[in-house]
Amino acid sequence: MSNLMSLLESTPVVPLVQATDPDVAVKTTRALVAGGLKVIEVVLRTDNSLACLKAITEQVPEAITGAGTVLTEAQCQQAIDHGATFIVSPGLTEGVVKLAQKHGLPILPGIATATELQQAYNYGLRTLKFFPASLAGGPKMLKAMSSVFRDVRFMPTGGVNTSTLGDYLAVPAVLACGGSWLTPADEIAAGNYDAVTKIASEAAKLAQDLRS
Repeated sequence: MSNLMSLLESTPVVPLVQATDPDVAVKTTRALVAGGLKVIEVVLRTDNSLACLKAITEQVPEAITGAGTVLTEAQCQQAIDHGATFIVSPGLTEGVVKLAQKHGLPILPGIATATELQQAYNYGLRTLKFFPASLAGGPKMLKAMSSVFRDVRFMPTGGVNTSTLGDYLAVPAVLACGGSWLTPADEIAAGNYDAVTKIASEAAKLAQDLRS
């Protein structure tokens, strides 16, 4: 957890990788790492996403690779078995939280309301995903929540992009931001991984400048 947190503090951007071909997933991850983004979230949104996750963990060991869109305990266990080093969920489910904790992995479940946040807080969690960020109140909601839950850090995801990144990172309680804008499907489909590296590098610099 400390290594993950340290990387997010220094480079507070987490790209989402969604692929059906493990080779494409590996090339995308290498492009992101080359651009300075080492914390990668592989979203379990395709039939072959677990194979993509495993390929990345085996072939790009310099990346810290987690699994996102984890909906069930079974998926959580599969993600762990395929090499995930942290777990991200769109919502809050006790079974997924407890399983990740049992294996000693960081777990960032998604919350969107004060009730969900309080429940997560009572599970002992102090780092949470805020999802869908743009629809759930954005930076203003995060400021309101963090004024009550003062020791909680957030990773807003959903609707975050280059134009809104600064607004989120200006909130002291925001640890990092996640987003798919860093892995544009059209560039990846065209095999233009240099474009992915360029986007990653620009996002990393922007985030570091904003954070500093």
